[in-house]
Amino acid sequence: MGQFWYLIYEPQGQPLRRWINEVPHNGLIRYLDFFNRERIAVVGPKALAEVLVHKAYDFTKPPQFLKALGNIFGIGLFLAEGEVHKRKNVLPAFSYRNIKDLYPSFWIKSQELVHCLGDHVVATGNSHIDIDDWVSRAAFDIIGLAAFGHDLETITRPGGLFAKTYRKMLSPSRWSLLLGFLVIFLPAWFWWLLPIQHTSESAKASNTIKYICRQMIYRQKSRPRALKAPGPQASRDILSVAIASGAFSDEDLVSQLMTFLAAGHESTTAAMSWCIYELCRDPLVQRRIREEVEAHVPAHYFQRHTHQPREDHASFHAAYIDHCSYLQAFCSEILRLYPPVALTMRVAARDTSIAGTFIPKGTMIVLSPWAVNTSKETWGEDAHLFRPERWLSSPSSSILTSESDPDPATKRPSTFDRHTSKVPETPYALLTFLHGPRSCIGQSFARAELACLVAAWVCAFDSEFARSDRDYQVDKDGYVAGVEVVTGVSAKPGNLEVKIRNIGRA
Repeated sequence: MGQFWYLIYEPQGQPLRRWINEVPHNGLIRYLDFFNRERIAVVGPKALAEVLVHKAYDFTKPPQFLKALGNIFGIGLFLAEGEVHKRKNVLPAFSYRNIKDLYPSFWIKSQELVHCLGDHVVATGNSHIDIDDWVSRAAFDIIGLAAFGHDLETITRPGGLFAKTYRKMLSPSRWSLLLGFLVIFLPAWFWWLLPIQHTSESAKASNTIKYICRQMIYRQKSRPRALKAPGPQASRDILSVAIASGAFSDEDLVSQLMTFLAAGHESTTAAMSWCIYELCRDPLVQRRIREEVEAHVPAHYFQRHTHQPREDHASFHAAYIDHCSYLQAFCSEILRLYPPVALTMRVAARDTSIAGTFIPKGTMIVLSPWAVNTSKETWGEDAHLFRPERWLSSPSSSILTSESDPDPATKRPSTFDRHTSKVPETPYALLTFLHGPRSCIGQSFARAELACLVAAWVCAFDSEFARSDRDYQVDKDGYVAGVEVVTGVSAKPGNLEVKIRNIGRA
């Protein structure tokens, strides 16, 4: 059975998070899982560069995953391979220039979240909240407004058809979770032939969401021509850019919407949940972010009423959030220590090699951001600790990213505090968004919406754990205490109970 029992009983990615720092390796870790099937985990920077960039098309997504997920979402950009991979046609939607124009949408929905939640606490008298539910609703609305040009109104109408149907599509039973694990080893068609309720319910829910997506596409195509043409009045949402490219049929567009929805919703929900977890762990971090945001964001952008006209926020500038260096550092550290996708798989499409090791065709390759992002070899002995300061080049400077001007002394981005943490010498130390031709094109979108959500949250609430009897520390192996790490589409805290106190600006 190899390491099967570790893999099935521990959260996804956790065994590799431990092994990367305990098992001697040359960038590859070989292990055996169910039925002693070989798996090769790629964990070293040079090996990752080969798999993700230099030999990217030697390694493809496993056909079992493509079939199982494709039946639900369609073959969108996140599942497409080869000629079907039409990233270039939507890249303009993810340029910094376009993302900058989406900040007002991010801020509108972030404000709507905190004010609806604040009203809920006042109305019910209950300050203990279900983090996953509220954050999930905000994620739906942000992806709907900024990516599809359509307000799903999930924050204000949680019982709406769209949200209920989507959750049904991705809410498997325990049996379904087990069978979903087995689909790695069994033909994908086997999953859909099983006489269990979830398969048919998921298919029905998927068809309903696709129908709603077709309606969105029809409405977008029916908009006035002036809004579609290039220029300052053009629609900036991802769907409008995809339509304008002329590269997608309507069914292709449905697949794109489905995959953008899945990736955008699940990753945002997971990342924001971890943000609230860390905010609860350290009130000083809450206060530091709050003071910084209030110093950079003009007071009138903190709406006083839930139904304040959105036009008031239309002039919200990206610079208000981007210049909050500690906020940016906090979000970067969240995405490092708690990457939404714990691991992903590739399969060798032909006989090849990695780091000088022969890899025969059909070998399953494992890429684990959950492990690589906490490698002590690249991040230092404090790799398992949450330290936003590592992302600051100096206590008072703005955060620098891989797109910033390089440090003249080293000719590479100066992104880390050299005095408190080891400086990774390679971009492959951070695997959250992968790298190369199949890297996540929504990285800037994800970072921007997360920063807006955190900024709005800390300026509205003081947050603390509802259960004071639990130990919420992270041990030397990177185990997260106090909450259960739930891994499925994303890795997130599954039983996070939080108590909030409304401190919103007057």
